[in-house]
Amino acid sequence: MRLEITKPDDWHLHLRDGAVLRDVVPAAARQFERAIVMPNLKPPVTTVAEAEAYRRRILDAVPAGESFDPLMTLYLTDRTPPSEIEAAKRSAAVHAVKIYPAGATTNSENGVTDWGLIRETVAEMARVDLPLLMHGEVTDAEIDVFDRERVFLERHLSPLCADFPNLRVVLEHVTTADSVAFVRSAGDNVAATITAHHLLWNRNELFRGGIRPHAFCLPVLKRERHRQALVEAATSDDASFFLGTDSAPHARGRKESDCGCAGIYTAHAALELYAEAFEDAGALDKLESFASHRGPDFYGLPRNEGKVSLVREEQEIAAELPYGDEVLIPMRAGEKTRWRIAD
Repeated sequence: MRLEITKPDDWHLHLRDGAVLRDVVPAAARQFERAIVMPNLKPPVTTVAEAEAYRRRILDAVPAGESFDPLMTLYLTDRTPPSEIEAAKRSAAVHAVKIYPAGATTNSENGVTDWGLIRETVAEMARVDLPLLMHGEVTDAEIDVFDRERVFLERHLSPLCADFPNLRVVLEHVTTADSVAFVRSAGDNVAATITAHHLLWNRNELFRGGIRPHAFCLPVLKRERHRQALVEAATSDDASFFLGTDSAPHARGRKESDCGCAGIYTAHAALELYAEAFEDAGALDKLESFASHRGPDFYGLPRNEGKVSLVREEQEIAAELPYGDEVLIPMRAGEKTRWRIAD
């Protein structure tokens, strides 16, 4: 069986920086034409100049003969001035701004601590029409980790959408039926990305045969009913939901530690994993819209003209992959996918 679709884009991707770019950029470029690149480096990418410099480093790591366009983002802090938003809108490199509640996930310590401090900056984003991408979790210690996304909707996203009705918002890597319902009830200016791992796994994967640190991500995997809600949203005709891998590479030692990092690496076989999820749902005919059409439509960019073909043949996944001087453990390490990208 062979499936040909318009070459897709990844609307949520972590590439890190430095020498490891040579190990992770080729995997993304192999299957995606464009990608929204996350800015949570150390130090974070907070200005247009920093985003442009980071983009050049990424392009230097694209293999010869591959076409890959990194779409850059700025990291929103308590101190990001409205003038930087205006500069971002004028630039050709920056396509969105990312908000991390401080402490929510990897390298989020510079994130927003007080939503009141960013109102003028968010107002400027609404004025110039620059999308705000949201890691949708609260970080209060008293909130159960499995409820952090739901509480975020109530406490922050709902009031934000009411205060700035023209702001374009992407709720990143949604994990709950609550988020699906929220996005569906919002206007056309609110969308969501969905990862392959949240479509394929529920929270049982964290404990399959023992503790699985390489299945730990934030937002954390949820109950089966939430996974089913995500599958239904992704395979529906609702243009508000589109592909964003949240592929997040970490060295093996940083995952397998007494305080392991959050993040699942899927860029090595992302499209193949999405194909599995859509096949399981009996909805392979919906994959192209989800992966290739809805994202560029939301961002106001042209759809890609190239094609990519998937073949229903088993593909063995390496037990580990190079990552600078170390290795990383990919999703399905040592196992197989049912699909592969045709040569």
